[in-house]
Amino acid sequence: MSLAMQRRRATAGRVWKQFRGSRQGMIGLSVLAIFIMMALAAPLLADVRELSPVYARAAGNPQWAPPGEFPPLGTDFIRRSVWAQFVWGSRVSLFVGLAATVLTILIGSIVGILSGFVGGRTDAILMRVTEWFLVIPFLPLAIVLASILGRSVWNIIFVIGITSWPSTARLVRAQVLTVKQRLFVDRARSLGGGGTHIVGHHILPNVSGLILANATLAVPISILTETTLSFLGLGDPTAASWGKMLEEAFVNGAMTRNAWWYFMPPGLGILAVVLAFTLIGRTLEEIANPRLGGR
Repeated sequence: MSLAMQRRRATAGRVWKQFRGSRQGMIGLSVLAIFIMMALAAPLLADVRELSPVYARAAGNPQWAPPGEFPPLGTDFIRRSVWAQFVWGSRVSLFVGLAATVLTILIGSIVGILSGFVGGRTDAILMRVTEWFLVIPFLPLAIVLASILGRSVWNIIFVIGITSWPSTARLVRAQVLTVKQRLFVDRARSLGGGGTHIVGHHILPNVSGLILANATLAVPISILTETTLSFLGLGDPTAASWGKMLEEAFVNGAMTRNAWWYFMPPGLGILAVVLAFTLIGRTLEEIANPRLGGR
């Protein structure tokens, strides 16, 4: 095994040991694991046919039935099982949150590393583009793009990713500016190391902790953005999601009917997942920057 691989394994083991020692991190990881297992086991937990109003009517499901009448979570305005929507909706909400975060982190990291390492005119141009995205209000821009591109899961992922990367780019750029001034980077450059070698072997490993921590904190923003767009009627009409459940509950008067079993499960699910990712992200941030642990 190479020395570099041994160091990576030792670092990963040290990070995991510190993470296990954090109560908030383990709580967040446990909650997230429950929802991930529920999303993966959706076909075993709920029949996908329950999402169809035609099947629900043919099965004789009652309308607006409370959990006591139609366990475990009752039915909605067109007789569909709320439990089936909640379980299958977790797949879409988690997938959109994770996929949009990957796109956000990828764009932000590339822009931040190029801007901070290359500098000069490249830095100036990339930072002007970044500032342009930061000046424009995030949510109105996302709403406009989602309206233009159409209602689909992939369009929502693209919209969230293309509008959420500037903050990541600025954070990565600031870290790159600090790392590239260190002696080991100067030594690598004096020994003939090219830009690609320096970025891959010295810059990226030293900013990866910040990127990972920022990624876990970006997932909640992506999930909340997907929920907001779905609540505004811009989500995929063919896919069950927690945001779509909230939108349909609001439009069809679930609150005035006191049908709490329709809007509370997706609301609590969103709250729990966002809190879990936030706790994990804060823990990783404290591990990457030990000075934060004493706040």
